[in-house]
This record gives sequence, structure tokens and C-alpha cells, in this order.
Amino acid sequence: MVPVITLTTDWGSRDHYAGAVKGAIISRLPDARIVDITHRIPAFDVKQASFILRNTFHHFPEGSIHIIGVNTEESESTPHVAILYRKHFFIGADNGVFALMFDRSPEKIVELTIAQDTGYFIFSTRDRFVKAAVHLAKGGTIEELGDVRSELKALITLRPQINGSTIAGRVIYIDNYENAFLNVTSGEFAEVGQNRKFSLNIKGKTHPVSTIRDAYGEVPEGEIAVLFSTTGFLEIAINKGNAAGLLGIATDDVILIEFHG
Repeated sequence: MVPVITLTTDWGSRDHYAGAVKGAIISRLPDARIVDITHRIPAFDVKQASFILRNTFHHFPEGSIHIIGVNTEESESTPHVAILYRKHFFIGADNGVFALMFDRSPEKIVELTIAQDTGYFIFSTRDRFVKAAVHLAKGGTIEELGDVRSELKALITLRPQINGSTIAGRVIYIDNYENAFLNVTSGEFAEVGQNRKFSLNIKGKTHPVSTIRDAYGEVPEGEIAVLFSTTGFLEIAINKGNAAGLLGIATDDVILIEFHG
């Protein structure tokens, strides 16, 4: 069975980019199984790409190949790479997206040395990443794609700042319902909180919260619900409302979680 090839990009649905890449894959691998994870990443936003893919890839079969077409321009400090992580392959630019996505070091990292299919260097996803993905899909080894490396480029980490009874969490993603996700895990919250009540400080305004909820409907409509979503990160929502818009939250905002008692 041919492995799945997924696409995560910032191309949107209006332009030719996604169609051109899919055509390039099928031309090389006619029975390819291509899945669009999303083409609606904000332009060049590797942090949002990492959040979406880290919460998606493990639902695919082992051996799947994930192409990341976000901020793909190659330079000496941002090489193109192929990666083996948790029995999945990833192909993209080492622009920080992978360091944000992974919880531990990958099993293998290879800097791509395979030639592009054209002399243009502005559409690497079609002209290079597809070539690498099809090589892996046909059973080729990752080592044949380039030179082995030991490290990935680091970016802002997904770790919150902890100071006594306060966690400074950063908004890492806002979904279509305008629920806001912070870079705070359940383990970090429990370690600092010790089952105490807490409040949220959002842009200087304090919002008391009695407890972590298991579902949005556990609070009245229009009230704030704080819960740990299926992503494993702390989520701020408003039952039947739009938390980000109503609370003035944007990605990269810092929100203070202050424990009391």
C-alpha cells in the first residue's frame, strides 16, 4: 500500500499552488494517497503550522509523509530537510516549525541535497519536496536524500514561564470558534496550581475562574470556560460565544494564570 502524503501550507484555496503540487505528485506516483490537512495557515506562520500538524499527524498511519509548505525559502541558515519522527516522515524548511512541533529529538534528520526539478527557487514544495516525498513513498531510504544532521533550528519554545503561583502562558493558536489555546499543559497547570482556584489576567483585566471544566456546557452561555482540550493545551473558551473576539485575545498575547490560596 502506498503511504499517505499530506499537505500543510499557507497557500489558501484561490491560487494554483495546491493543484500544481498534487499534479506533480500524481505524475510521479499515479496511485498516490494525498490528504490536505490545511492550506489556510496564515502566510509564513510556522507557529500555527506546527500547532496544527503536531495535533494531526499521529492520527495518520505510521509511514505517512507530511509535506509542510510554509515559509519554504532555502538559505544557509534555513536548509530543506527530511525528518523521521515517531515513524512518520516530514519534509520542509528547517525554519523552526519542526522544533516547535516535536516533543523530543527526531530519530533522523537529513539536509536535502537532491536537485530541484526546475531552475526556479520560489516553489520548493513542488520542485523539491514532492521529489523527496515520492522517493520515500516508493520505499527509498531517508539517508539517500541528503546529508545527516544532528539538530534542528530552534524557535520560541512552547514552554510557559512559571513564577511562584503564576503561570505566564502565551496564546499559540485561535481556532475557527475563536477559542484560544495557551502553551500550558495539564501537567504544568497541576504542578503549579495544586488544586487551587485561579484567575486569568487578560490585558490587565482579571477574570476569576472557579475550576477547570470538562466541557463548554458546564458553564452558562456567555461565561468563560477553561479546559484542557484534546490538544493537551489549556483552552480559554466562552460557552456559545467567541472568546478571542470578546476578550480581545490575539495569537502571541501573554495571559497570566494566577493561583490563589
